[in-house]
This record gives sequence, structure tokens and C-alpha cells, in this order.
Amino acid sequence: MPIKYPAWRLSNVMLRCGLVLLGSVLSTGSWAAEPFLTRDEVRQYVADIAAEHQLDPYRLANLFAAVEPQPSVLSAISKPAEKALTWAQYRPIFIKQKRVDQGRVFMDEYAEELARAEATFGVPANIVAAIIGVETYYGKVTGKHGVLESLATLAFDYPPRAKFFKSELTQFLILSQIENWDALSIKGSYAGAMGWPQFISSSYREYAVDFDQNGSTDLFNSVPDAIGSVANYLRRHGWKADAPIAEPLIVEESKRAAVQGLVRKSLKPVIAPQTLVNLGFNVSRNAPVSVLVLNGKTGAEAWVGYTNFYTITRYNHSALYAMAVYQLSEQLASSAR
Repeated sequence: MPIKYPAWRLSNVMLRCGLVLLGSVLSTGSWAAEPFLTRDEVRQYVADIAAEHQLDPYRLANLFAAVEPQPSVLSAISKPAEKALTWAQYRPIFIKQKRVDQGRVFMDEYAEELARAEATFGVPANIVAAIIGVETYYGKVTGKHGVLESLATLAFDYPPRAKFFKSELTQFLILSQIENWDALSIKGSYAGAMGWPQFISSSYREYAVDFDQNGSTDLFNSVPDAIGSVANYLRRHGWKADAPIAEPLIVEESKRAAVQGLVRKSLKPVIAPQTLVNLGFNVSRNAPVSVLVLNGKTGAEAWVGYTNFYTITRYNHSALYAMAVYQLSEQLASSAR
């Protein structure tokens, strides 16, 4: 989708030049940004969202006065693992015996909550556990960045996704006021994801549920809320109970080019199963699929993804991420038997 910048009206050429300059200053460590509240754009933003969402403008001004632009956030977002690594490099990060073992401990400890989430939302316990396992190592690694600082930096100093992060910044400020959070103390990922399931602010407001039924929704301290919220998120994004997720394709040399030709940028399953049957492959369900080819440890790996695989990518728009979740979930299910 083309990127638009109505506030700056940058041309594509200017944008490319700006990104080259950004990469240069980040690599040399020489980047220093103007404090947020000295910028006309930030002051106007504060006035606008205070009026539109009935937020306290003095609270907002104090918050922006207390945070600073973070070059480490810009550096991190410029090289996400899902884009920088191959499947051979990405898989060992998440598919380790220790993570499987910890996952089994997690599933045993919260068996009742996972079973209730599966009954309520139709999402298997091992999938919910795998999401939390990949996202935060079952709550052990939830992020060290100040969410407000991260979102403000990306909203005002990262033009490629400024519109998205400005929206998330607004959602965070609304959420922190509704929940009476100390916005300066909330920690998360460099991109502003929070809690055990690493929800961004808009997802927190839209999909988080009070699964322990204590009157509040807390993804930082309530594991039942995290479990129910992950299951709710996947169901709302199209998860189909008792449906397949993915399966490998064994591809002969003579068919590799044909299979590669079926790979699309989008992972939405739109390829008719008959197309694969015509190439001599058997697929387990008569349902549309996506085809992906990953650079694995022993070479190219071909897979088909069904609707549920695509649903996992709504959590993180990466085939590597979805495959890591799927394969970890399979090992968790296998170890449970």
C-alpha cells in the first residue's frame, strides 16, 4: 500500500533520501532530535487529541516534557528479525527444547484457563501457549522500552510509519487515562507492544478481555486475562476451530519452479487446492491455501498455509513468525501426549 504523508507532503524521492540519511545517522550514533514539546507539530497534536478525546491537556504536556526521542528505537525498527533473518536463522531462536519445556510447565500451571479459553473461543490451548511463548517466553521477557517514549519517537521521527504510530500513541494515551496508569512507567517492546501477549495499544483496547472476571483487564499481571485475550484476538481475526494450520510440501526438482510461481506476497489463502492437485500434490483439506517457500537449514522448504496460518499472521504479519508459532505449538501438543 502506498505511503502517504499529508503533514509533510514528501515526495517519494525525498522519502528515500530521508531514510538513507536516517540509516546513516543511526549507524554513526550522531542522531539527536529536538525535544518533543519544542516542536510545533507535537504541541498541535497534544491540543488536537485533548479536544477530540477529552484528555487532560496539562497531563499530556507534562508527559511529553518528561520523555525524550530514543535513537535505539529507530535503530531497532530499521532491522526487525522477521525481515533480516532467514528461516534457518529465525527458527532456532524460538524452537528450542527449553522453550518447549517451559511451555509445558506453563500449560500445566494454567490448564484450567487454557481449557476455558479453548471452549469459549475455539482456539487450542497449545496455540495460545505458543503465541505467549514466542512473544514473551511465557511472560519472562515483556520489554524494557518505555512505551510512551517508543511510540512518540516512532510517531514523530519515523516517517515511513508515522501515521500508524501516531494512531497507536493516541490509543496509548487514551488507554493510560482510562486505566489510570502511570504512563511513564509502562514498559514494552521498541514498537510499543505490552504485557504477556504483547498487544499494541489499539489491540489492548479492542481485544483484551477480563478473563479472570475480577473487574479489570490486566495484560501485565493477570495470566488468565492474557490467555483469554490471545484467544479472543485470534477468534476475532478468523480462527476456525478444528481446522488445519499448515503442512509441508515435498517438492521434486522438476516442480520447484512451478511451486515457486505460486508464492505470493500476501499470505491470504487464495490458491485453489485443485491447483496443487494438478501439480501432483495432495493437500489434507479442500480449502484455499497460500504457498510459501522458506530458506531452511537444509535448503528450501515448501509449505501450504490454510486460513488459520493466515490468522496467526494477523498477530504479526510475518510468515517466519507464524511458522515459529505453528511449529512450537506442534511440539507443545506432542509433548502433552
